[in-house]
Amino acid sequence: MPPNLPWSVSVKGSAWRNGWVASTRDLPEEAAVALTYNRVTHAVMMATPADLHDFAVGFSLSEGVIGQPSDIEDFEIVPVEGGLELRMWIASPLMAALETRRRRLAGATGCGMCGLESLAEALRPVPHVDTGRAFSPSDIMAAACSIAPAQILGRATRAVHAAGFWRPQGGLWALREDVGRHNALDKVFGALAVAGISAATGVVVLTSRISIELVQKAARMGACVVVGVSAPTALAVRAADGAGMTLVGVAREDGFEVFCGGERLEKEGQGSALDPLGP
Repeated sequence: MPPNLPWSVSVKGSAWRNGWVASTRDLPEEAAVALTYNRVTHAVMMATPADLHDFAVGFSLSEGVIGQPSDIEDFEIVPVEGGLELRMWIASPLMAALETRRRRLAGATGCGMCGLESLAEALRPVPHVDTGRAFSPSDIMAAACSIAPAQILGRATRAVHAAGFWRPQGGLWALREDVGRHNALDKVFGALAVAGISAATGVVVLTSRISIELVQKAARMGACVVVGVSAPTALAVRAADGAGMTLVGVAREDGFEVFCGGERLEKEGQGSALDPLGP
């Protein structure tokens, strides 16, 4: 058993292993995290209380509250009864735009899409991504295989999702873990934005099912290639294809499946992959 991690709690219990035995398991921490702008709460998320600055920046970017990390003029993490507040201060025009949007919301956002009042808001258009660069099957396999060894919290608890960013020139650049799959991706988004790294230069890797809100967030990041260890939903594939994104799923040690955007994936010296949604 690895040492107790900062964002996990060691719990003693019992287990059935062809008979009852004593067991000890690390469980991930989960906290209510409120994201506030100019002291007004915009969303409350259940999240792993780690990499919270990355989370605040990435969430703010993916939700369109800000356009760049420097739009957050001040930031602090404040423990409060029942959880944490990520307090951000933004300029008055940005706050006014946020207030206008808030008037269209039915309630606080509890996950990637909860609390949205209209279907149009939930299915808002996905931005088109740039052409980006090409990747080989070896690149995709290397990206997919890079994430598991870096999942420290995941190995200890078996209860969190992860998102990563892999580049051919340096391997896995960022890995973020969270009880919420969309939170993990927001954390990677924030880390890239703060570092000034374009998501189009590498591959976004996800341990979870690829659903519509993850495609929306990845497109806002400017990610051209998204790889998941699980399959995507049909809606996610349609959204990714409309955005010009390459979507790869079921990425395992023995290979992967391309669902759209196969033109970016070169056969090893033999041109591009077949695009299942192409002509």
